[in-house]
Parts: sequence; C-alpha cells; structure tokens
Amino acid sequence: MGFFSWIVFGALAGWAANLIVGGRQRRPQGCLLSVLVGVVGAALGGLLYRATTGEEKAFGFDFASFGVAVLGAVLLLAVLRLATRR
Repeated sequence: MGFFSWIVFGALAGWAANLIVGGRQRRPQGCLLSVLVGVVGAALGGLLYRATTGEEKAFGFDFASFGVAVLGAVLLLAVLRLATRR
C-alpha cells in the first residue's frame, strides 16, 4: 500500500478502535491521534498476528487486514488509556 493508503487505513482503524473502546462517551480523539493510533495499532496487530500464527501475510485493503488493524489499535488504545488514567 502507498503512504496515503496507510493514512486512510490508519484513520479508519483508529476511528473504529476509538468507538469500540468508548471514545464517544469520554472525549473524542482528534483526527491526527486517530491516524497515529490506527497506523501504530495496525503495525502492532500485524506483529501479534505473525507471532501467534507463525505465518507471514501481506496485508492489504481487505476485511481480514482491517480486523487485525482494529484489534491492534484497540489494544494500543486500551493500554494508552490505562496508562494515562493513573
């Protein structure tokens, strides 16, 4: 994927993760933070996928990749919220 595709993919994954973790009830995060959480979460999700399954997969724009990216972003966002709560 290209650079701008990763930004769009990260923004969507970060937005979905923010909704899952409960961003609407709390304070909504900004667009830049959604992109950062989504891109870093996608990378984290890809690393966790590779570590747990042992198979190497090329991720693109599909539902499986989006699911892995959202799960990684949810994990990252949950850890960040736990760290900033204390």
